[in-house]
Amino acid sequence: MSYKKHPAAIVETENIGDGTRVWAFVHVLPGAKVGADCNLCDHVFIENDVTVGDRVTIKSGVQLWDGVRIEDDVFIGPNVTFTNDPFPRSKRHPNKYAITVIQKGASIGANATILPGITIGKNAMVGAGSVVTDDVPPNAIVMGNPARIVNYVVQDQRKKIQIFKPTDELQELPVKDAQLIEFPEVVDLRGKLTFAEDPGLLPFAPKRFFLVYEVPGKDVRGEHAHRELHQFLICVQGSCAVVVDDGENRCEVTLDRPTLGLHVPPMIWATQYKFTADAVLLVLASDVYKADDYIRNYDEYLKLVSK
Repeated sequence: MSYKKHPAAIVETENIGDGTRVWAFVHVLPGAKVGADCNLCDHVFIENDVTVGDRVTIKSGVQLWDGVRIEDDVFIGPNVTFTNDPFPRSKRHPNKYAITVIQKGASIGANATILPGITIGKNAMVGAGSVVTDDVPPNAIVMGNPARIVNYVVQDQRKKIQIFKPTDELQELPVKDAQLIEFPEVVDLRGKLTFAEDPGLLPFAPKRFFLVYEVPGKDVRGEHAHRELHQFLICVQGSCAVVVDDGENRCEVTLDRPTLGLHVPPMIWATQYKFTADAVLLVLASDVYKADDYIRNYDEYLKLVSK
């Protein structure tokens, strides 16, 4: 036996990796697969159609039901509840259970509830007691019932993302080539006016614009990068937050006035969230819409920027 098993544990599977520790009153069914160097704490139950990666910690009181997929380096806190049937009835079983995926490096806090069919993205963090009803993007921190994004993690997951607030003086952002630009403001008795032009304050000549508005505060926009397109974001009314990410560094910028713009160059992953009810986000683009210019999968993005 290449793993450690407490005498009070029941392990029916033969698929457990080297160095894994199985503590008292754990029950693992025959079809389950558990990786190496895992820690299964007291009173953990793992059903048949379950895969657990390497170096996973599962704290006490957790049940992994059919359809749960846990990738490497995941932490699951005490009494986290997984579900696999959106309409459960006694003695009525679906032909196939929903697949729930917890991606590499994610952490789930104590007493959180995960609805069926959810994907929790790479390195994401679910706050204790949260009820996760929708997919969680990579690197997002979610909290509440229902769980909503409240922040994003940085490379050191114990720290929160650096936030540039509108009251701060304009600083150089830690994300490669992303830039904040302040426009002039002209004020007189007739009101206020701001302007920009190319060449001048605009970082490129726009060929397209679009407006994002009436976004429910819980919703997230963006979550993609462009291969060649430049974008320039201005919140002309209300406010929103934009997270920019170059694959190594990320930061959050608050846009809350029409005199402040954010340049998002190609190959920068951008996400917009924390929209106020009255927010209107103006986006200037350097080219017309091209579907193949979008990179919508974060893992694919990381592979491309690493080259």
